[in-house]
Amino acid sequence: MVASILAGSWREPATPWTGGAEDLAAIAPLLLRGGVASLAWRRVRSTELALRPAAAELQQAYRLQVLRASVHEDDVARAFARLQAAGIEPVLGKGWAAARLYPDAGLRPYGDVDLYVRPTAFDRAREVLLAPDWPAAPVDLHRGFAELDDHAAEDLEARCRHHEVHGTSVRTFGDEDHLRLLCLHGLRHGLVRPLWLCDVAAGLERRAPDFDWERFGGGDAVRTRWAMAAVGLAHLVLGARLDGVPFAEAARGLPPWLVSAVEREWSAGRTPQGARLPMAAALRRPSLWFSALRQRWPNPIEATVGVGGAFGHWPRFPYQVAECMRRTARFVSGTG
Repeated sequence: MVASILAGSWREPATPWTGGAEDLAAIAPLLLRGGVASLAWRRVRSTELALRPAAAELQQAYRLQVLRASVHEDDVARAFARLQAAGIEPVLGKGWAAARLYPDAGLRPYGDVDLYVRPTAFDRAREVLLAPDWPAAPVDLHRGFAELDDHAAEDLEARCRHHEVHGTSVRTFGDEDHLRLLCLHGLRHGLVRPLWLCDVAAGLERRAPDFDWERFGGGDAVRTRWAMAAVGLAHLVLGARLDGVPFAEAARGLPPWLVSAVEREWSAGRTPQGARLPMAAALRRPSLWFSALRQRWPNPIEATVGVGGAFGHWPRFPYQVAECMRRTARFVSGTG
């Protein structure tokens, strides 16, 4: 039902949803937790369901996001202006850049401003953003280019797009690089939030006519296959169109367990990494041990990515065990 109400929600216009009132009431909490309440509101606002209490919650979420969008946009401009004054040119990914893929700013919530800087500039950038004379903006500063670090920094920066936000020049990744980033980021976190797959679907359908698929598929071959799998999931789960996608046939032939894993996560409404109680804090409270460990059991998607595996037809349990061991080792060593 979550997938049903989100299918095509990023399009203009969005077609009315044909589900019932009981269905909407059942999935509304999952939509709110998954960051997709506004997208769901687009599908019900012109139907009789718009008068239902569950729809009112979705509408309120949309209104709140419209108000927050202008605040977050100001955060983007202030963070860029501050870093540029220090001679640092960051690149923005996800968040504000992903919100631009949707018909209006209130449809895609985000909190942090994800900024990527070269490793050599990271310490200076962090110092600038933490300076006491500057009101803090919610910046998530990345050392290097994360999932895109299989490309040279010069190459990524040369392909950046430039925007003006409140009089400040803002750089975002090129369209091909950004779609690849959205794919890989969502998979790394197991696609536990429906919003992440909606981003892939919106980026896929709103790409420019001259979108360079060779560029999208460049870089590390394993990551490319993962990115292609994310495109396939956007089609199989949300009905994203694959017109003009050169690997469309392979995208339609993903192993069934991938779709099932996404459906299970969206039904559970699990808290994503980064928003969970830190494991070190949970260990101090024995009553939380079981729930903390259960939250951290990797789903088949994040386990496969974590150990660098392939999205094949083999059972996923060995990947999940291996990923648990890898995480435990990082936790014990203090590196993760």
